[in-house]
Amino acid sequence: MSDLLTTEEYKSIAASLVLPQNAFIDGGFRPAISGKTFTTTNPATGEALTEVAACNAADVDLAVEKAREAFEDGRWSRLHPAERKDVLIKLAKLMERNARELAVLESIDAGKTIYDCETVDVPETIHVIKWHAELIDKIYDQVAPASDNHIAMIVREPVGVVGLVLPWNFPLLMLAWKIGPALAAGCSVVVKPAAETSLTALRVAELAAEAGLPRGVLNVVTGSGADVGEPLGRHPDVDMVSFTGSTVTGRRFLHYSADSNLKEVVLELGGKNPCIVLDDAEDLDAVAAHVVNGAFWNMGQNCSAGSRLIVHRDIQDRLMERVEAHAREWIVGDPLDPQVRVGALVSPAHFGKVSGYLEAAQSEKILLGGNIVKEGFIEPTIVQTARDSRLAVEEIFGPILTVIQVGSFEEAIAVANDTEYGLAASIFTANGKRALRGARMLRAGTVTVNSFGEGDITTPFGGYKQSGFGGRDNSIHAHDQYTQLKTIWLDLTDNSDAGVD
Repeated sequence: MSDLLTTEEYKSIAASLVLPQNAFIDGGFRPAISGKTFTTTNPATGEALTEVAACNAADVDLAVEKAREAFEDGRWSRLHPAERKDVLIKLAKLMERNARELAVLESIDAGKTIYDCETVDVPETIHVIKWHAELIDKIYDQVAPASDNHIAMIVREPVGVVGLVLPWNFPLLMLAWKIGPALAAGCSVVVKPAAETSLTALRVAELAAEAGLPRGVLNVVTGSGADVGEPLGRHPDVDMVSFTGSTVTGRRFLHYSADSNLKEVVLELGGKNPCIVLDDAEDLDAVAAHVVNGAFWNMGQNCSAGSRLIVHRDIQDRLMERVEAHAREWIVGDPLDPQVRVGALVSPAHFGKVSGYLEAAQSEKILLGGNIVKEGFIEPTIVQTARDSRLAVEEIFGPILTVIQVGSFEEAIAVANDTEYGLAASIFTANGKRALRGARMLRAGTVTVNSFGEGDITTPFGGYKQSGFGGRDNSIHAHDQYTQLKTIWLDLTDNSDAGVD
């Protein structure tokens, strides 16, 4: 993507966008069957962007029906792997051609900073689609060891019709994390974007049709969780659901599966992720930069955010001086200003929730911040807490970092694991043995050493405990959840002596 523009140039692009409004079913846009709509707003301004189709169970039924038709007639599921790859590569190229439009659309719909959309979200979304496309004709099935009289083939087949339920914090990237492997496997999908952030999913569906994806293979049904998410989770002709979002909602999808056809369910849920800094950590300025990025990137609206800083008492003062200095550089303001690093929280409801935690922080020791900048915007806040404080236990999903002091490696690991979640963790130390021991002892799906991050497209992403189960996003392992394993057993016994041809 080219260099960043000025705020005025981004605003001009935003004003010129033709915003999608209708659901995308069977290869084209169509209004909700009921004719109802809902208003989607710009979180940074509170202004209405457009009216979006408020779909319900009838629209879900139609989308699933069309997805099933597409799957069963093989227009995508039985297409040659190289042909599927070509279509997805073309989609990635179309997204590259429209990258700036997608970045601005994502920013105004989700309150995300244009800096993040331009430099991280959109480029990584395109990379994910490309990566899974290239993998399509490079995954081999297996032949199991058997006697000379038998051949045992183990083959993958697409699971069928898949419901993909997206969160609002990374609308484009989470769309790619799911449709990339699902479409690569040959499935037909029905996407339910978050009601707060539906626009980029609809635009990508339009680009996918332009790229040559057959009708019915990618459908996007917009609306609320009650009206679209639940009917999709309960639908008897949906073979599998992949959900990213809150642990509370994830539990509901398990009930929906149990109450319907026992469809497979993959859950990627919440996190209260520890960032351990031990007393021998080197280059505290670099450590502080990682801590701040981990805590405040995307306004802290990140399931893998390093929201608990667990720091050894011997270096806490030196580290916190640097952390606070870096945090002050994170400007709060207009998301379309490329200098801004902290934009708007996604909705008034979520702003109210995070503001409640900010109010609770007033009874703790606030080291930095603690203020509402204006409606929808909260400044980066750092709070010293006890390990059992509400702020240190509950997932805030906002720009609030809690700091917990410890006195040893063993105590740091114990505090880090003292949570119902297990999505991600970080550990900073100059001792290689400590680093590896700590990484093995931390109960999390991803552990980074001397950095904050989630790995990349080649590494599986998902959690332990109540952070989810059933599969992993990213990497070759992501394809497993969208396929079924089938054994084909061939008997090669020579029966010619028995008179059998």
